[in-house]
Amino acid sequence: MEFREDQIERYSRHIILKEVGGSGQKKLLQSKVLIIGAGGLGSPVALYLAAAGVGTLALADMDNVDLSNLQRQILHSTKTVGKPKVLSAHETLTDMNPDVRVVPIQERLTAENVTSLFQDYDVIVDGSDNFGTRYVVNDAAFFLKKPLVSGSILRFEGQVVVLEGYRSTPCYRCLYPEAPPPGLVPSCSEAGVLGVLGGTIGTLQAVEVIKIILGLGDVLNDRLLIYDALSMSFRKVRVPKDPNCPLCGKNPSIRTVSGSTDWACSI
Repeated sequence: MEFREDQIERYSRHIILKEVGGSGQKKLLQSKVLIIGAGGLGSPVALYLAAAGVGTLALADMDNVDLSNLQRQILHSTKTVGKPKVLSAHETLTDMNPDVRVVPIQERLTAENVTSLFQDYDVIVDGSDNFGTRYVVNDAAFFLKKPLVSGSILRFEGQVVVLEGYRSTPCYRCLYPEAPPPGLVPSCSEAGVLGVLGGTIGTLQAVEVIKIILGLGDVLNDRLLIYDALSMSFRKVRVPKDPNCPLCGKNPSIRTVSGSTDWACSI
């Protein structure tokens, strides 16, 4: 592909980076990323990936924009309250960068449809808010050998990790073998969340996606990055692959995507 003059100007700060250059920008324009959730994490991920020129961005979310979302979900605005999040996101992202093909997926993610939804994308980003969805997303990404960039936020703390269990690095089940009992871990609607925390963690997720697409640097596929906003501190915790993991271990017992999702909301 050849760049148009307006593309050379739009992406000039990428193109002059020797680690990216014209060839790297072309990779971005030809890449396809699926984001689970158009909320507090999906918003900054989508905005920065669209700005970077990721060619196809799909967003899966079945919720409508609520006034309480606007404290952190920066894809949306007061005028889109009541509108499906994926359509609000489509409007915002295409206005930002018409180079980007935005694919709105307004349906519930299930064990039955997740494989078909994922198969055409290069990288999966998880911005969901519950364990059921995270296990289904993790398992589908594992079976399809798709890198999964997972983020989570609650109150004043956030986490980012890249999950590539089909390699020699852990999957989500290595980190969390079982979901905690219902009610033990509160949701954002129950415990609250600092709005800008989504921006911090979502931006870090976007960085990891771009690194994966371009093959740059070291991705967080064997380390969990933990951010504490109150102390303004980052720490990395090395996460080994669990040899007894039922999905990616030596003797797996999980052979197909199963389980249920509880789409309460995107974070």
